[in-house]
Amino acid sequence: MDTSETLKQLLTAIKTGSLDVEQGMERLRDFPVMDMGHTRIDLHRALRNGFPEVIYGEGKTPEQVGEIFARMREHANVLATRVSPEMAGHVLTVCPEAAYNPLGRTLTLVRGEIAWREGEVAIVTAGTSDLPVAEEARVTCEMLGSRASVLSDVGVAGIHRLLERISDIRKARVVIVVAGMEGALASVVGGLVSQPIVAVPTSVGYGASLSGLSALLGMLTSCASGVTVVNIDNGFGAACAACRINNLFTS
Repeated sequence: MDTSETLKQLLTAIKTGSLDVEQGMERLRDFPVMDMGHTRIDLHRALRNGFPEVIYGEGKTPEQVGEIFARMREHANVLATRVSPEMAGHVLTVCPEAAYNPLGRTLTLVRGEIAWREGEVAIVTAGTSDLPVAEEARVTCEMLGSRASVLSDVGVAGIHRLLERISDIRKARVVIVVAGMEGALASVVGGLVSQPIVAVPTSVGYGASLSGLSALLGMLTSCASGVTVVNIDNGFGAACAACRINNLFTS
């Protein structure tokens, strides 16, 4: 159950008299922010922009993530990104019903039904080494209500592999292209499909790739018009952008 549904039930209970005003005030105490001392959880984010707050694990202690995760599950489905195995191990002792994806480094808990949108997001990777970022994007898309599929290892070094899958890519509403090295895959896909494209440069590549900077600059200077680019390794951000676009088609 998301925050908007929880709030609707609360207001209905007060209106019908099954909950008095004082009890309602007590339950509203945490709205719109739950202050945990080290963290202030934004409970109304889904009401404002359609997506709930997501836990960014990197830089936090396992104990902090476990506490945040446990409190957020009281209100809605929970997604945490950049979760290390050590961090996941601790959170799973607190919330054993959570699911850890070690490849995408995501931790999820679905406590209410996901409201699926009609369209699908295709996540296309240049190589297998790009899969961690792609998997972060896929899990994020699905937690935000857009079905997503990963088409991996179709980079320009063997472009026939891409052409074999192009009909599958064209069936999607939005395409996320994940590539390292020089990032050329985004331009190639951009010249072949009409769907909105969100490009993600990855930090995959040899020395001159500069930990993803070369791919980032290549995507930003793409000769394929209309390619949108997010930051290096930002599968989460690409998924959020893709879901916003997909939501416009189906709202």
